Amino acid sequence: MNTEVVTRYTFKAGDMAVHPAHGVGEVVELEDRDLGGRKTTCYVIKIKDSGLKVMVPTEAAARVGLRPVMKKKEAQTILEILKAPEVAVDLQPWNRRFRAYTEMLKSGLPSEIAKVLRDMYRLKFDKDLSFGERRLLDQARSLLVQELAIARKILPAAMEGEIQQIFSA
Repeated sequence: MNTEVVTRYTFKAGDMAVHPAHGVGEVVELEDRDLGGRKTTCYVIKIKDSGLKVMVPTEAAARVGLRPVMKKKEAQTILEILKAPEVAVDLQPWNRRFRAYTEMLKSGLPSEIAKVLRDMYRLKFDKDLSFGERRLLDQARSLLVQELAIARKILPAAMEGEIQQIFSA
């Protein structure tokens, strides 16, 4: 039984929103579409990193996991997670670990994404990452950097530098 609480947010054109799979984007418009014979209003979101346009039906936004950009205070908590010494997933076989990290990314929760980023960076120091692990690292980094930068009102490049510093300390 799924007991997770789904919070509904409403966005308007010009708002920034976070799509769990694509990252931060700007709601460029609300568009009425005919989906399977039903009139539906969709958010049209232009993703910052890729320029990709994503359409999310307004009634499915909560189910998809669309949410507002984190606040500055939450961004600070995320940076603390990155600095934390523990490891989120210590399952032995790499395929189980990979699956666990993939699920964490899919959750769309900044705290889970931060743990993936932290663990992948640490692993990178110990050994060469596999293709899949490098993809997890890149995905976690791109999902987090843009949002942290917006939350803290700094440039993504500056945020990237700050994260590099955390991991080289």
